[in-house]
Amino acid sequence: MSEQADRAETFLRELQDRICSAIEAIDGSARFEEDAWVRAAGGGGRTRVLRGGTVFEQAGVNFSRVHGSQLPPSATAHRPELAGGSFIATGVSLVLHPHNPYVPTTHANVRYFEASKPGMEPAWWFGGGFDLTPFYPYDEDVAHWHKTAHDLCAPFGADVYSRYKKWCDEYFYLKHRGETRGVGGLFYDDLSEGGFEACFAFTRAVGQGFLDAYLPIVDRRRNMPFGEREREFQLYRRGRYVEFNLVYDRGTLFGLQSGGRTESILMSLPPRVRFEYAYQPEPGSAEARLGEYLQPRDWV
Repeated sequence: MSEQADRAETFLRELQDRICSAIEAIDGSARFEEDAWVRAAGGGGRTRVLRGGTVFEQAGVNFSRVHGSQLPPSATAHRPELAGGSFIATGVSLVLHPHNPYVPTTHANVRYFEASKPGMEPAWWFGGGFDLTPFYPYDEDVAHWHKTAHDLCAPFGADVYSRYKKWCDEYFYLKHRGETRGVGGLFYDDLSEGGFEACFAFTRAVGQGFLDAYLPIVDRRRNMPFGEREREFQLYRRGRYVEFNLVYDRGTLFGLQSGGRTESILMSLPPRVRFEYAYQPEPGSAEARLGEYLQPRDWV
């Protein structure tokens, strides 16, 4: 593995530790259990899952480092010239599913890739981002989320936030539903422009900025009272999360196509979910209001 990949891996392992510690602290009761796994074709990872906590019904924070002799199709869809090449991929991915329907679900991921093919210069790139999926959205929460994203992007260029915010809106979009998965955030991939140091610094800022964006929202909403109606709506809307991850998500496809650990890859799915045929929220209800947030909007 290259020196660049070593540095990325060191940061990512530390990031997993930092995020797990923060999630345990704000939950206050449950602890992460770790499964260390080895991939037969090369590499492995640490899957950490917290279940049945005070705040989080399930929280998964995964680290992986895999390598192989042939890139999977999902990794070469946008780089067809690398098809058949060898690769190294390392990253941290997390999905947090809270108990309280007023606390949003969230996802974050930061990752580093290297690919090489005989007769070609080796390629490397970073990717990642974070996004927020509320069920009962509050403008102040969404504005805080996006301001944090905007501020961490600002040192890297005046247009960085707007470009990666737009990419997030477009990526986390359920075409068959005509709606975004949530209220967006940041998404970027294939990042190598400007050199390794600049791209690595930006990826560190995204990984480290996630907790600043999310934890204040958890603090605001964690003790709000809710009943069966809110819980049932949360479970119904979790179905959209399942639809996106199984139909569109490139990370899920890469994990499965590269022979990763299935339980770790599908950790992102909610522990409980329901589907209801032709559900329509009551007009004017808090549930109907969510629809107003599921199209791209400027928040900064």
